[in-house]
Amino acid sequence: MSAPTVSKSSPAPARAPHQLPVRRGTLARAVQRNLSAHGFLIGAVLCFSFFSWYPMVREFLLAFQKNKDGRTTWAGWSNLSYVLDDPAFWQAWRNTLLFTGLALALGFAVPFLVAVLLNEFRHGQGYLRMLVYLPVMLPPVASVLLFKYFYDPGYGLFNRILGIFGIPDQQWLQSTSTAMISVVIAATWMNMGGATLIYLAALQGIPGELYEAAELDGAGLWRKIWHVTIPQTRLILSLMFLMQIIATMQVFTEPFLLTNGAGPEGSTMTVVYLIYQYAFNFNNYGGAAALGLVLLVLLAGFSAVYVRLSRTRED
Repeated sequence: MSAPTVSKSSPAPARAPHQLPVRRGTLARAVQRNLSAHGFLIGAVLCFSFFSWYPMVREFLLAFQKNKDGRTTWAGWSNLSYVLDDPAFWQAWRNTLLFTGLALALGFAVPFLVAVLLNEFRHGQGYLRMLVYLPVMLPPVASVLLFKYFYDPGYGLFNRILGIFGIPDQQWLQSTSTAMISVVIAATWMNMGGATLIYLAALQGIPGELYEAAELDGAGLWRKIWHVTIPQTRLILSLMFLMQIIATMQVFTEPFLLTNGAGPEGSTMTVVYLIYQYAFNFNNYGGAAALGLVLLVLLAGFSAVYVRLSRTRED
């Protein structure tokens, strides 16, 4: 009788651990992989802090300080009071608001209309985009000198064009009635390229089915723009409107180079040019900082209110 055979049972599989052990060097590799990204990020933060935040903090401190005989003392609200009592302060604000209103009428509407026109072209659109953006690529000084030649009362291009139609020559930059609008025209031509391309990109993102449906309903060009184009680009229009106001309220280059800053009887003197006057001609850095602080507070307040109203309208 043979002895019973004992079957050897296979060993039970080892239970998988609840958590795999961390491989050696994983943390080191992760740090090495992200080191360059963190380096660029830290560098960007440092540059932004040095060139943006530090000047704002320094301006805030200068607005309440006075520097006399090499000594810096706290002046309280005296710098702000001095600026508010200056008649040039109110004239500069009137001119700045006038420039902003005229620049919005031209610089906000014209780029949008040009973008709508470019969007209708099916051929040569790249070439037309380059032509529209070309003024932005020119140095601002070269563009301003070009318009200064156009505005010349003796041999300027604009007076020659007026002469063809029998219109008398105009003193574009020498007259209080035309100096500001002349500056606005030059600024619009110099800066409209970027806004036009942004609007064009937004227009090309609108589905074509919406225009086809509008055409089936008998809508013409202007009704399609009003009922399809503007609602579909409302977000980018709101953003560009805010950026346009902030940019035009800080205008300096165009009036400074075209009309030597103040223009005839101070008709083109802006707030930023008055800040320049306080700082570099009067050596009143406290007054310049106080005026800059007023401009900063007003623009920040307007931006906050505008963003709040825009969100409420969307809701």
